[in-house]
Amino acid sequence: MRALVTGANGFVGSALVRRLLRAGVATTGDVTELMLVDQHIDAIPADARVTVINGDFGAPHTLDAVLSKPVDLVFHLASVPGAQAEANRDLGDRINLHGTLALFECLAKQPNVHGTVPRVVFASSVAVYGVPLPSHMDEHSAVHPTISYGVHKLVGEQLLADWTRRGSVDGRSLRFPGIVARPGLSLGHGSAFMSAIFRAAQHGQPYVCPVSPSATAWWMSRVCCVDNLVHAARLSSDGLHAERVWTPPVLRLEVGALVDALAHRFGPMQISYAPEDGIERLFGRQPPLIDRRAVAAGFQHDGTVEALIERALMEG
Repeated sequence: MRALVTGANGFVGSALVRRLLRAGVATTGDVTELMLVDQHIDAIPADARVTVINGDFGAPHTLDAVLSKPVDLVFHLASVPGAQAEANRDLGDRINLHGTLALFECLAKQPNVHGTVPRVVFASSVAVYGVPLPSHMDEHSAVHPTISYGVHKLVGEQLLADWTRRGSVDGRSLRFPGIVARPGLSLGHGSAFMSAIFRAAQHGQPYVCPVSPSATAWWMSRVCCVDNLVHAARLSSDGLHAERVWTPPVLRLEVGALVDALAHRFGPMQISYAPEDGIERLFGRQPPLIDRRAVAAGFQHDGTVEALIERALMEG
């Protein structure tokens, strides 16, 4: 199986690459060639199956190199994060919108030499829901993105579903929350505080949190995110709903409850709170969420706050 990961150098992408090289995608076949696409790859895996392609995934010359032969499986993770896309509209449009559309179109038009179409797993985002959010959310909750990043992700979902309807690809989109715990402050991510809390606890450093202790957020570790991406690739196409989009289960926790659990593990935290309305409005007022189709399809959350902490700080 010839597989492709865009955004392969990213926080999630690098962990996904390690998982694919270690364990493959069992029910869809062994990975015989794994192409990694990103602006650069910090550490190229020492594996003969790996081919590295540096550059913008949506640029014509990059696509030509990637799709010189048909691919069987694609994980499309590459994107400009939300806050950075808002600050630099041209960059966000070029990568998140036009690059995604170009990639999906090229995949849909690749020669069908194996009698199957490429399976495409798209990392979408809960940003498609916009703000304010309703008091409870499920698989029927309306989407009304209020930042460009959310608009781009929604367009990608819909185009992928349409190419799937037309029989040109086999698409699956997953709407992820902020994934923790990213190294550094990840300034392009409005949800950077969600990772910074973990790192402050781990290293015994003071931290000023931009949301209140009563803020409620959706949490998912990188390990859990990769589990769900691989599970999406393994799902049989039979019986999948037409939209081909799921919001995987999340742990919904108050920031104060997470801080207490971190303090229990690492000792008292040096944390203070200076809520910023914009950040709390976007990431600190998230209601209960149960996508029954995602639960039925086998997607999972981390289980407990203790497991979230353990898995969030794993190397992946």
